Formats: sequence, C-alpha cells, structure tokens
Amino acid sequence: MNNELLEALTILEKEKDISKDTLLEAIENSLITACKNHFGKSDNIKVNINPETCEFHVYAEKTVVEEVEDSVLEISLANAKMMNSKYEVGDIVNIEVKSKEFGRIATQNAKNVILQKIREEERKVLFDQYYGKEKDVVTGIVQRYVGKNISINLGKVDAILSENEQVKSEVFKPTERIKLYILEVKSTSKGPKILVSRTHPELVKRLFESEVTEVKEGIVEIKSISREAGSRTKIAVWSNDPDVDPVGACVGLNGARVNAIVNELRGEKIDIINWSDNAAMLIENALSPAKVISVIADAEEKTAKVVVPDYQLSLAIGKEGQNARLAARLTGFKIDIKSETQAREAGDFMDYENDYEEYEEGEDFAGDFDELDGKEPEYEEEGEEGYSDEPEYEGEEGYSDEPEYEGKEGYSDEPEYEGGEGYSDEPEYEGKEGYSDEPEYEGEEGYSDELEYEGQPELEAAGYGHVPEPDGSLEDEEGKADE
Repeated sequence: MNNELLEALTILEKEKDISKDTLLEAIENSLITACKNHFGKSDNIKVNINPETCEFHVYAEKTVVEEVEDSVLEISLANAKMMNSKYEVGDIVNIEVKSKEFGRIATQNAKNVILQKIREEERKVLFDQYYGKEKDVVTGIVQRYVGKNISINLGKVDAILSENEQVKSEVFKPTERIKLYILEVKSTSKGPKILVSRTHPELVKRLFESEVTEVKEGIVEIKSISREAGSRTKIAVWSNDPDVDPVGACVGLNGARVNAIVNELRGEKIDIINWSDNAAMLIENALSPAKVISVIADAEEKTAKVVVPDYQLSLAIGKEGQNARLAARLTGFKIDIKSETQAREAGDFMDYENDYEEYEEGEDFAGDFDELDGKEPEYEEEGEEGYSDEPEYEGEEGYSDEPEYEGKEGYSDEPEYEGGEGYSDEPEYEGKEGYSDEPEYEGEEGYSDELEYEGQPELEAAGYGHVPEPDGSLEDEEGKADE
C-alpha cells in the first residue's frame, strides 16, 4: 500500500508539476476529513506521515478523566492505565485510528479531498507558469473556432484569441502553429484564463528580440514602435555600440532576419528607421520612404510642420493616410504635411527659409537649404571647373556671378593662357551679348581677337578699334574692319 502510494505521488509530481510535500499535505487533510465524517469531530485528530516511505499513522488525542462525558475527546483513567500504568488524570493519550474503521462514505470523501487539492494545485501551478510569461510571446497550436474566437492550445492549457485581437486578413487552419503575444492571465475556478493577441505592437518587438541577437543582448534598442496589424509596422532603433548599425542588424544578411518576422506576420510590411533624439530628424526618418524638404518641430506642443516635394506628397501621407498616422504614433508628434507648392501658397515656405538661419546645430530643424529653393548656393573653390551662378534667393532681381571667397574680393574665372601672351582681365558672364575688345596691355602689338562665349559662335574682328554689333553679320563686320 505504501509503495503504491509513493509511486502514485511520484507520477503526479512529474506530470502535474506538483511538489511531493503538497501532495502529502493533501493526504493529511483527507484523513482528517475522514475522521471528522466518522467520529463527528476532528479537532483532536493528528496525522503523521513519513515523506520517504509514505507510511502514515492517524491518532486521536484524548484527555484522561475519571468519568467520560465525550468519548471522542476523553478516555477513562482505567482504560488509560490499561495502555500505560503511568497515565494520570489530565494526561493526553494518543490512540491510533485504523483506516479500516472508516466507512465507505468517509473514504469517498477523503478521496474527493485529495483530488480537489490536486486540481487546485494544478491550476495554481499553471497560473504561476503562464503569469510569468505575461507580456511575452509563445507558440500555440490552433484548435478550433469557438464562435468568432479561436481556441489555441499552449501545451498544458488553452488560450483564447478573441475577435478583437485577430488580424482580419488572417485565416487559420486546425493544427496550425502560430506565434502569440500573451495579453493577460487570469485566475478562475476552472483554471487560468489566458488572453492572447496577434495585433499587439509588442508582438513585433518580441519577435525581433527572438530573431536579432543584438536586440536580445541590448546592443540594439527598439525605442518606439507603431503598428497597423496586417498592413504595416514602423520601428525606430538605436545602437548602444557605435560599431553596430542598428538598421542593418535588424534587417540581417540579405534581409534574412526581417523576412523571418514578415513571414510570421503573413506578409506584413515593416519599416525600420534610425532613432534620433532630435525630434525633427526623427520625424523626417519616420516619414520614410518619402523625401522631406524641411521639418519644424515644437517639442513643447508636440506638433510639427513638414514640407515635402510636390511629387512626394502622396507617398508621405500614404494610402488612406497610413504613413502619416504611423509616423505620428512613432514620434508622438501631431504632424502637418504640406507639399512645396501648398506651403508657398499658404505663405509658410518663406517662413521656413527665414527661420532656418536662426536654428543652431542640434536644434529641431531638418531639411537641406539647397533643396529648399531647388538651387545650389554652394560655391566652388578657386580653380574648379565651374560654379553655380544661380541667384541665392528666389525672386531676387540680380545676383553676383563672381563667387567671393573669404578674404578675397574677387577672382578671374578665365584661366591664363599657356605662354602668358594674353589673357582677359574682364570677367565674362554667361550669356552676355557684348564684350570689350580693348588691348590687355598698353602698347602691346597684338592680342587674341577670338573671344569665346558660352552658347554663341566665335566672332572675328580685324582690329581692336571697333566693337562688333551683336545684331550684325560676320561679313559686315569684316568689311568695316577693312575700311
């Protein structure tokens, strides 16, 4: 009997993950319950169980009295002395109770007590086990549809995937294995109730932690995440190691890491961007893949004004506003997106230009001033082949096409001719219709009368005493020179 009990306890301990001490406690309580059912009282019942052999003894503690009034709690002095002559009135006598004395009903009740205790402990163990996995990802097997909900088997317990936590585009078949995010674990009389999700943004984060070693080890952090389940997710990542590219680490070689997550999410698109403490730069990154001209962010009001090229406006907003919504959730800013044309019509674009100079490095301003006007205000260094003579500010009537350099008032953009015989000391202007044919050096016998103009044919002159009219023909000019 004791060996069979010991074997049964060992099996229960392994299968149900219930400790042996807990099972022995259940047996003790069941024996006390049986005594109560048999004798009517159990206050004086004591149970001793050997945990190694599972050998147990049940004793009823009775007080020695001269005259017995309650046979359950008392024993006469004469009967006590029959057991041991040393007993006196007032002593406590332990009288062993044999299990054979229990009736059928008492035995059945004892059995029920043991089973009830085992079930309670099993529910407690399962609750503790899955409560520790709350906010984590587990793998489950689809069991069946229960109404609009789905029953998912997690091993020792079933979970519920409610309609609200399902991705509308996903349809599962029985026995299919899927990843789930544990939302909540509740303790009920029927066992733990586990609620899981396929739409929660943290599901994507946990999947990256399982697929990307750098994220799991804390080298790369996922700073923010926004998701529209089944369609698109944006995540902002940051590297604590300057030698590790956070985006590259998450994408993996040939996209292997991110593709594994995309496959688990049934083709959901994932945008991975670099996190920045500069709000404007973060907003610019968040609107990827759209290109941004400028961003002005108000950190206190949590608002931002964004200007994008006209052809990028629809891409920045996204289908049904999805890209803008995800960017707003990712950054925590309310984002107002305008095209370059809309910004100019609203009178906001010049404000961006004027404000740009007031922003110091590190402030919340993103955008390239070159792109802002579509011009190239940067000048080439002296000696380079060309430079941009476009006006610096749109609408300006004139501009200087002689780029100035620090400490130098001007420069000649015509290189000297090899040999030094002649050069032009008058800077020529692109597209200029006239020129001066005065000799370069006083008293000089000759000069080069072949002056080239960008975009115009060469003009010839017989001498330098006459300036050809731009409207005349070359033949007329030659005749006048001969005269």
